[in-house]
Amino acid sequence: MSVESIYRWHDGELVPLEYCDMADTVIEVADSWLVTDGTALALGLHRARFLGSLESGGGTDVRDTTDADAFWDAVVALIPRDGDWFPRVELQNRSGARLLVFRLRSAPDRTNNVTVTTWREADPRTTPRIKGPDLAAMTRVRTAIQPLGAGEAVLLENGFVVEGAYSGLLWWRGDILCGPPAEFDRVDSVTVRSVLTLATALGVETYDEPVTPAELEGTELWSLNALHGIRIVTNWVDGVALAQKPGRLATWRARLDALRKPI
Repeated sequence: MSVESIYRWHDGELVPLEYCDMADTVIEVADSWLVTDGTALALGLHRARFLGSLESGGGTDVRDTTDADAFWDAVVALIPRDGDWFPRVELQNRSGARLLVFRLRSAPDRTNNVTVTTWREADPRTTPRIKGPDLAAMTRVRTAIQPLGAGEAVLLENGFVVEGAYSGLLWWRGDILCGPPAEFDRVDSVTVRSVLTLATALGVETYDEPVTPAELEGTELWSLNALHGIRIVTNWVDGVALAQKPGRLATWRARLDALRKPI
């Protein structure tokens, strides 16, 4: 059974919210990560991304007025050390008033594969480098593609693959692990960073390349995010044919899982 408890940060502590009215509410920054039996992958990177986005969001250093560091520590302390959880932290703007909110959520079901399709309409993102402001737009995108049998949409920037609606993207050309150029506007995926760091440590060659969807024909394409980790793309609706090297996905999922640390 799915569980969700909501708290707000008030006077230096997390206070339960019995009712969360989202009217006139804008999510300026958000972050989420998977906790399994008290362990998480690269929690420090999630913390740095969230707190760093607070500084850049809205043009002011929100940390000066919200005690965000203490908020983060209180959030981590409240997460159960057993079971599977997918907590989310948010900076909300409610009619001009900012508040920090914590959602303690049970983890949804996870998979190791996904079907994608190209998002062919206008780019729905307004703040592509900060996770949070575009969450509602991404929900609309995912809802729109589900009747096609897809679980993820590939977003384009000037015709080039940039990211998924809810994931970062990497692909294999032989034994070279590739991804979009760093200058493309996209969320700094913690899972992508972790995989690329792992690849470097293992001596695996990595390469940044701008590609159109058609240029991914015959590659092994991965969709990566905090909930699912690494998923292989098994089908591209109305798109290219993809490949899979036997055993590679399982090996890399195990390697990534081995990096989980107690929170």
